[in-house]
Amino acid sequence: MSDAGSTVPGSTAISGDTVEEGQSLDVRLAGDPGQVDPADVVAADAAAREFVARHEQAAHRPQGEEIGRALVVVVDDEAAHGEDQRLLGPLVGELLAEAGFHVDAAVVVSGDEVEIRNALNTAVIGGVDLVVSVGGVGVGARDVTPEATEPLLDRRLRGIEEAIRSSGLAAGATDGGLSRGLAGISGQTLVVNLANSRAAVRDGMATAAPLAKYVIESISEF
Repeated sequence: MSDAGSTVPGSTAISGDTVEEGQSLDVRLAGDPGQVDPADVVAADAAAREFVARHEQAAHRPQGEEIGRALVVVVDDEAAHGEDQRLLGPLVGELLAEAGFHVDAAVVVSGDEVEIRNALNTAVIGGVDLVVSVGGVGVGARDVTPEATEPLLDRRLRGIEEAIRSSGLAAGATDGGLSRGLAGISGQTLVVNLANSRAAVRDGMATAAPLAKYVIESISEF
């Protein structure tokens, strides 16, 4: 049986369960000590410190600290849905703030595919961490938010999409449950489509916000 401090040839060993402030990590490179480049030791120590700091950051984030920047895009389609969706922008902003996001703005666009895509793309280019769109995810002729969103996404996050739909149906928010809304990553930004009723917004945000935190933290690691 090997000693606790032994290493496999060619591997790097990091000893110690915890690292106190000002204390160096014990990094040992296996093999012939005469062939170890001191620069490799320094690099390994730095990499280990970065790993520990990155993965402890989320666990030790003070309560109320902002997670990132967010922007709301409200697709205004009063004629089709009979509800002034401009009123939903402040609601989404309030829920985002409660979840720990700084809301840059809530913008209103028409139910036009190009206009929706431009608004989403502008937010992505602007470097926000999360974009939440509201409206245009149903089955009507003017419901084109998913079509506007999909070309911008580098990766679909179907788990978030299905979680929002499932929770919407369970909560009785029919439009949320039947939503065609998408969720995915565009560059370094998470994009989420929600339906346009207050019930769907509240339920969708309750479901999406915790998942959004995890996604944003994961994106920021790379």
